[in-house]
Amino acid sequence: MSWLLALLQTAAFALLAPLFAGWVKRVKCWLQNRRPPSLAQPYRDLRKLFGKQVLLSHNASPLFRVAPYIVAGATLLAAAVVPLLAVNLPTAAIADVIVLAGFFALARFFLALAGMDVGTAFGGMGSSREMTLSALAEPAMLMAVFTLAMVAGSSNLSTVIGHLLGDGLVLRPSLLFALLGLLLVAVAETGRIPVDNPATHLELTMIHEAMILEYSGRHLALMEWAAQLKLMIYGVLIANIFFPWGIATGPGAGALLLAAGAIAVKLALLGAALAVGETVLAKMRLFRVPAFLVLALTLALIGMLSHIILEVA
Repeated sequence: MSWLLALLQTAAFALLAPLFAGWVKRVKCWLQNRRPPSLAQPYRDLRKLFGKQVLLSHNASPLFRVAPYIVAGATLLAAAVVPLLAVNLPTAAIADVIVLAGFFALARFFLALAGMDVGTAFGGMGSSREMTLSALAEPAMLMAVFTLAMVAGSSNLSTVIGHLLGDGLVLRPSLLFALLGLLLVAVAETGRIPVDNPATHLELTMIHEAMILEYSGRHLALMEWAAQLKLMIYGVLIANIFFPWGIATGPGAGALLLAAGAIAVKLALLGAALAVGETVLAKMRLFRVPAFLVLALTLALIGMLSHIILEVA
């Protein structure tokens, strides 16, 4: 039963990621006085791409062909270790945030290689920018995670969520700073405004889109689906770690239904907040993004220091 629940939880990630992306786009359209698309539009787009023919450049190597499957597979494995509805599942043994960062790094590595493989100027530019930003974003993410690990005594996601859930509503400055740092990292890692704009193909501002310009058909569908899944993973991480109320601690049907409702509400609010932020903020210049990520690292570092000063010392 526990293994079945773990598999269903991973399948829920894969199936609901386009819905979450569609919700964010729909709220943005409402805020911008535009007619919103249907919530099912991302599913239609993926179905259309899976049905189209794959066109490959003459310069494409076998790496370019297999990269979409590796990126999608690594992102799906990352989703498998993140508690969505319940903790203490069999996958909790590998639900370590270091493992999660490793899966993200694996997907990013092959995505950057695929962007450079064909030899186009845009692909190489996007890969260079992606690796530069990831070198700044990963330390900030790990610093925020180490703050959580010091609070809970473990870097295991299930243990951290269980510890914070058992403490109840406690105001900790360390968690507040870690939350702010992780929010900035999530914006950068998922390519959202003000760091990147997933809805544009302007040559001078592209990061993620520049690396997948040469893909088409099912390869492009896998890349787009992996990006949607990564956005949902970060949303679930923020919702279930810093606001763990409602998540199930056992396989009971009632607890799982309550957890499903709680995570739906939390993701809806986070998606709406993301849409508001992307509406009121403008895309920043690329050379200002390192300062943005240094701010995330600083906030996470302050969180760790505040934990040491206020709770340990």
